[in-house]
Amino acid sequence: MAGKIYRSHMHVKGKMLKMEKELTKEEKTFSTNGLPENRRGKKRLEVLKTYKLYIGGQFPRTESGRYYIATNGHGEQLANICLSSRKDFRDAVVAARKGFRGWSARPAFNRGQILYRMAEMLESRKPQFIDELSWQGLTKARARRELAVTVDRLVHYSGWCDKYQQIFSSVNPVASSHFNFSVPEPMGVVAAIAPQTNSLIGLASIIAPAIAGGNAIVILASETKPLSAISFAEVLHSSDLPAGVVNILTGKVSELSSQLSSHMDVNAVIYCGNDEFLAKQISQKSTSNVKRVLIYKDVDWLSDEGQSPYYILDCQEIKTTWHPIENVGGGGSGY
Repeated sequence: MAGKIYRSHMHVKGKMLKMEKELTKEEKTFSTNGLPENRRGKKRLEVLKTYKLYIGGQFPRTESGRYYIATNGHGEQLANICLSSRKDFRDAVVAARKGFRGWSARPAFNRGQILYRMAEMLESRKPQFIDELSWQGLTKARARRELAVTVDRLVHYSGWCDKYQQIFSSVNPVASSHFNFSVPEPMGVVAAIAPQTNSLIGLASIIAPAIAGGNAIVILASETKPLSAISFAEVLHSSDLPAGVVNILTGKVSELSSQLSSHMDVNAVIYCGNDEFLAKQISQKSTSNVKRVLIYKDVDWLSDEGQSPYYILDCQEIKTTWHPIENVGGGGSGY
């Protein structure tokens, strides 16, 4: 009986050794990346991520169906980027106008809370943004610095949300029986072309003061460094920001600049760049509905020059109110 058990055990053990040898032989025919040995040496074709647009609190694909591939300085392909059309821009303006109504009516303190929440969410996703900034050509140290400055900038403007009115408002002396006072109010929908030389800090430095002042914005991100722009939209989406207040497009400045400046429901245009011809063209086309045109050139967005309450004031209208009062001196009262 013991002999039968021993022979049975040896038979099972022999089968297991045979299976292990066959498995080892099979594994040797594959390279480390899972490709057959006869294809060893060929690089695996990566599945590139598609970065969508951010319009009206959603992430749609471009209406045109067009895309371009973002590359780094070495020509390596990074991602598929939507090539926004004029229809995408018009949709974004409609969403911005809807978002503006509720956003401008919110208490300034609440707007500050939401901007601070953006800073919190961006801080919590540091590794992702450092990687994306590095893929687009920055060193790790430079990427960490840009991310840190961006977080601090959001905190900076969150603090200004309920203070800039006191700084820029005024009571005006008049030679009549009136109170006369001026207060800043948001303009409405702002269209902007973000700085093309950086990916994140320039974008955030334009968005933050515009929405801190109660405006809604449609912004065209950097064409050559677009990765962090849509990732930043994901941060906004998770920060209690109402839909439509910020809309982020990717694509070519040459295709959309005329739309930004000629659209009749846009109240102000911001251009960040040094192209004098484009700046002149934007200024000329903006006269159709008397848009305010703001040209920011040669601004170091990583320095203190890139943040100021005056950037909030740039997108504000000044409303002056006259209120009649009793002329006490002419009332004939006496002792």
